[in-house]
Amino acid sequence: MSSGTFHVHGPHDHELEHATQHAAHGEAGHHGIGGGSMTNQIAMFTAVISTVGAIFAYLGGATQANALLYKNNAAIRKTEASNQWNYFQSKSTKQSLAEISRDLSPADKQPSYQAKVDRYEKEKKEIEADARKLEAEAKHFDELSDAQMHQHHRWAQATTALQVSIALAAIALLTRKKWLEWGMFGVAGLGALIGLLAALHI
Repeated sequence: MSSGTFHVHGPHDHELEHATQHAAHGEAGHHGIGGGSMTNQIAMFTAVISTVGAIFAYLGGATQANALLYKNNAAIRKTEASNQWNYFQSKSTKQSLAEISRDLSPADKQPSYQAKVDRYEKEKKEIEADARKLEAEAKHFDELSDAQMHQHHRWAQATTALQVSIALAAIALLTRKKWLEWGMFGVAGLGALIGLLAALHI
């Protein structure tokens, strides 16, 4: 699982700061105003992407926590359902013994045993209803957990794409390659698209 942390001040960004300073000095002597425009554009782009990435990372961590919470709730419901089925089995055993006692006892004692049989049957139905309800709740929590984990993976993918985009921004500033700048925008767009899919639970 991803840690759900977007390193705004990670290695890419230190490199980006260095590249920005280097590029600014170089542009002052060789490229004039045009080169400075590229540096400012990439710096602004990186600030926006870092902010969006931090939001994506937070959402990724939140969905991961929700997934674990739902999975824990599902496990609790399964344990409770298992306990109810064990209780149901115990009532079934008592009902069987009451039926045998009824069949073997004198006629004047049979009504009392029949009353026990009827009571156990009623209790069994109530216990079975509770057990099935708990099983349904456990299944629902499992489904919620799976959905949250899928969304978590989407946020993690989006965050990773934005981190790669920041790294490309640093390289673009150092090399002054226009295709790297386009690549930076492309990867960031991909990250934004994946983030949109995460927001839409797709």
